[in-house]
Amino acid sequence: MSTVLRQGKENRSLTHKNDHCVGCGICADICPTEAIRLGPVMPVARGLLEADLININQKECCLCGLCAASCPFNALEFKVDGKTAQELKNYPQWTHDANIDSETCIYCGRCETACPQDAIYLKRVLPTVEELVRGETDIDQEKCIYCGICEEMCPADAIDIEFNEIDSNNPQVASDIKIDESKCIYCGICKRVCPESAIKIVCTTCMSHEDIVIPKIDGSIILDDDKCINCGWCQEICPVDAATVIKPFEGEIFYVNDFECKGDSCHACADVCPCNAISMVDNKSVINPAFCTLCGACAKACPQKGIVIKRSSMNLDNIKSKSWNERLRGLLHQASQSKY
Repeated sequence: MSTVLRQGKENRSLTHKNDHCVGCGICADICPTEAIRLGPVMPVARGLLEADLININQKECCLCGLCAASCPFNALEFKVDGKTAQELKNYPQWTHDANIDSETCIYCGRCETACPQDAIYLKRVLPTVEELVRGETDIDQEKCIYCGICEEMCPADAIDIEFNEIDSNNPQVASDIKIDESKCIYCGICKRVCPESAIKIVCTTCMSHEDIVIPKIDGSIILDDDKCINCGWCQEICPVDAATVIKPFEGEIFYVNDFECKGDSCHACADVCPCNAISMVDNKSVINPAFCTLCGACAKACPQKGIVIKRSSMNLDNIKSKSWNERLRGLLHQASQSKY
């Protein structure tokens, strides 16, 4: 994290939050004084180095806040007299968004697993075994020889034998055997494998099925807006359309004509992509636009300048300054030039 401060009639500050930064270089592209440079994005992305993904020259920075306005990932925090830019009326506001409808969500966990930024947290509450199955168990301790077959064979891991350390003073193999009825599903396997017929199991689930509650899956799901980069993974992978995503940019991403990808010998684009939108298939990079935010990190990383980003529009409103509008509209131009 790095901070630039200016004190005067207005106290201004610009803070770079490296844990939010994706190394896309949008801030460097748009800085009017060229005070921002990309850091060692590739070594950092590959886990070879710990460093800031951008470098801000404090002497050249004029603290205009344009970089923070253009960053769709909240990696730059601009403050005037202690108020963040988002609190200022004349400051541009991003309208991209992501939301998961808790009423529609079935708590399957697909979005949590797929999220490339670990921005989704799922707490799932499932019914207990005791709520779903009924039965009775009994073990005849006098018949049991503590062979351990039932314990090994139990599919529910419901049987526990307390084995002893045998010596001449204590020749007992075990001291106790128990069936945990909170785990037992009354399948009867232990009864059938017992060589001494020491176990009795009676399943009454079918007989009392009308008294057993209908299984209900409940829980909660949280989308951390601070971590979310609006990549669209949750929306694409949700089986019940509970997730909706508005991306920061609209447009397209494609390869230049006659581009010969170096594939597995390079994979720079896949390494830097914050959205996990690029895969290596048959020694070639393949981009899935459904998961792409058009941030341009891959285009800058490609040493052959083989990737083209064309942004047709952006979800940034409240741009009241004509000069800022012209500068921000520059983000809609092609962003295919490598800067590594």
